Amino acid sequence: MYKNYLLEKLRVEKPLIHNIANIVVANFQANGLLALGASPMMAEGIEEVAEMATLADCTVLNIGTLDQGTVSSIIEAGKSANKKNIPVVLDPVGVGASEFRMQSVTTILKEIKVTAIRCNLGELAAIGNVEWQSRGADAGEGQIDVQLIAKEVANRNNCIVAVTGVKDTVTDGQTTIQIEGGHDFMPLITGSGCLLSAVTGAFLAVSKGQHLQAAASALSFYKQVGEKAAQTAAAPGTFAVELINNLYSISSGDLRDNIIIVENEGVQL
Repeated sequence: MYKNYLLEKLRVEKPLIHNIANIVVANFQANGLLALGASPMMAEGIEEVAEMATLADCTVLNIGTLDQGTVSSIIEAGKSANKKNIPVVLDPVGVGASEFRMQSVTTILKEIKVTAIRCNLGELAAIGNVEWQSRGADAGEGQIDVQLIAKEVANRNNCIVAVTGVKDTVTDGQTTIQIEGGHDFMPLITGSGCLLSAVTGAFLAVSKGQHLQAAASALSFYKQVGEKAAQTAAAPGTFAVELINNLYSISSGDLRDNIIIVENEGVQL
């Protein structure tokens, strides 16, 4: 399977992932990338982000702890990555929670060509202009046709949209994929989604332009990491540690096929 190949390739190539990170979970995100086999670079100062982005194999932009300075750094980094055709992942954390976040994401998507948007259901609803009861950075509550809205957002922004939930959805606007698995502990630790965005960036970094397959592979892998972590974790605190451990220990031979192609335009996985 393609995801098995990408995981092996990632661990050989050790891609450099530039993160403008949510400061609440920057350490967790960096440790997760190291455990996976990638190399994290946590740089967000406006004085250096453009240069740092050109050195990386992927740039991951996270708006979790946002101010105007962070927005400026995100745009600088994203534009710099675009000039070098380096993949860019946007994690629009809590985008529907405030007008500032919504305006910032709108500006980011106008200024930067993002490769993938990695979001939860509430964040998808906000970007897709669907009514939703936001709860800060949490997914919140509401009714949404995930596949339809994800396809619309993907087509509008010419990018991959990867939405996490009970079943994950990944689409490029034409082909749509669902991914089963995961564990109930995953949303109970701070940073599980932020780390997933970084993991997605690592898979994209070694994908040689096969972005849909790489994003689906990353989410498929991560759900199975969560399942394995839960087998030895009694509660969310130990689960966070086991998640890092299993990012390190799971091999391509441990992975099962948990990907369902819902709508296919000739993509092979």
